[in-house]
Amino acid sequence: MDFNVKKLVKDAGTALSRVVQLTEEKLGTSEKTELDAHFEFLADRADATKTWTEKILKNTEAMLTPNPGNRIEDFFFEKIDKKKPNRLSNLEYVGIDMIEAGNDFGPGTAYGGALIKVGQCQQKLGQIERDFIGTAANCYVQPLRKFLDGDMKTISKERTILETKRLDLDASKNRVRKARSMLGQQSESGVSPEVLLDQAERELRVAQSEFDRQSEITKFLLEGVSSSQAGHLRCLHEFVEAQARHYAQCHAAMQDLQRELAGARQPSPLLRVNSEEVTELSHPAAPSPPQVQSLPTYHQSLAGSDYVTASFVTDVTKV
Repeated sequence: MDFNVKKLVKDAGTALSRVVQLTEEKLGTSEKTELDAHFEFLADRADATKTWTEKILKNTEAMLTPNPGNRIEDFFFEKIDKKKPNRLSNLEYVGIDMIEAGNDFGPGTAYGGALIKVGQCQQKLGQIERDFIGTAANCYVQPLRKFLDGDMKTISKERTILETKRLDLDASKNRVRKARSMLGQQSESGVSPEVLLDQAERELRVAQSEFDRQSEITKFLLEGVSSSQAGHLRCLHEFVEAQARHYAQCHAAMQDLQRELAGARQPSPLLRVNSEEVTELSHPAAPSPPQVQSLPTYHQSLAGSDYVTASFVTDVTKV
């Protein structure tokens, strides 16, 4: 029990010392130990990597699952280690409606049969889309999330510890300076300034050792961000391959549908006008009067007659 009380008092004193040191640094009345330039470069690069990875992950998830409600539901299912529900895509819902409408209109009719064919293609496109979403989640989304939840959280934790060690180190330096300034003076506590200086210097050596050790640990983790980016590059290549395969499959499915619809299209009836075959419109609108263009042609009589003859050429356009 006494040990726990002593430890509690010591921890409270350490925390208070850190708060005082941080406050003095903010006010500019205390010195702050600066990290080397290479360490700062590694830290800035890690911060940028974390920020951009979070943005890329968020937008990629929104692209794969546009519905925010579904994303939240998937997140909770992952947290409780349960399989996410299988949802139909929008394309599949459209395909189902088209097939049902085609059956209602009659598969033997031109429109009903076409609706069924297009609906089946939409269902195929929806399945291709779901396959792509699953592949992209496995090869790209999950590695990025694992990096943020694992490596970056560890780095953040170690950097926080390093900051506390740095505050302890600077507080120890201040106590050493204060003890040295009291040499040759009478101590208010009754302890000689030499003893206080010796104790402060021992605490400084311990604080310096702990700070150096934590600095090396944190620096080692920060240097590992480069290898993480190399892994993310491989995942990005896999994502691009999956996306290219997805669009190629969709393009092939649409080409097959176009050929199937073109083969099932019935030829339009022909209308014979002035011994010429003219294609009749499948859905005739209100008929417009034929445009007649009169082109008078005058033939002057070769025998010097007092009259001329005029002939009219009638041009009947398509109706």
